[in-house]
Amino acid sequence: MRLKIDHTTQYRFTTPVIYGLQQLRKTPKSSCNQSVVQWETRIDGGRKEVVFEDHHHNTTELISFDPDTIELSVTSEGDVEIEENVGILGAHHGPAPLWLYQMPTARTQVGAGTRVLVRDIVSAPGIPDLHALSARICETVTFTLGASEPSWSAEDAISAGKGVCQDHTHIFIACARAMGLPARYVSGYLMLNESTVQEAMHAWAEAYVDGLGWVGFDVSNGISPDTRYVRVATGLDYSDAAPISGTRIGGSGEVLDVRINVVQQ
Repeated sequence: MRLKIDHTTQYRFTTPVIYGLQQLRKTPKSSCNQSVVQWETRIDGGRKEVVFEDHHHNTTELISFDPDTIELSVTSEGDVEIEENVGILGAHHGPAPLWLYQMPTARTQVGAGTRVLVRDIVSAPGIPDLHALSARICETVTFTLGASEPSWSAEDAISAGKGVCQDHTHIFIACARAMGLPARYVSGYLMLNESTVQEAMHAWAEAYVDGLGWVGFDVSNGISPDTRYVRVATGLDYSDAAPISGTRIGGSGEVLDVRINVVQQ
């Protein structure tokens, strides 16, 4: 399946930005089942300083704001060809060692709520166990748009009993690591069945399973990724794979508008 993606992020400010830098992670990866046919990033109100690949094998673009700008627009668009792989990505590649993905982070610390979710799962979980874990997380933490804060940890979402795909992913990662499995966060694009217009990228998890390698699990939708999913960035948690992160001086009264379209060619 070939998907066409258009992702625009627009900032508006009431006072000018004196200085600002942003890291973009919006460029999909070519991998075992995913081929980037073409992709480009356009910037209005700033410029691209450098493009590099980070230690998670993410394409990262560093952009700067034009001096005294009150509006910055970043549009990333292109075509990606996806082949069905039932969520299995295979062997580990990239500069980061596999053991790194067993390390806890502030968002994926194992706590009381996590331990309850994994207490009766075998010590060497297989695919059925991980799908059962995914379903259990969904039952415990109801998907609710706008219910959580971006800074929430897995334990915060478990305590609240509600969250979004980012929260489900952090919980799954914490649980997988508690069982001794390497696990990582994935941000990307998802073609929805009911709409082509979205306001945010999607998130899911990948766990490393002996004999299969990396396998994807979309907790919020209860499936492994299929040909509707486009992988963009990976990391230990959201902070490593955030579509945009950075800093600025000035620029009060920020208004952010995000528009994403994903359609089949």
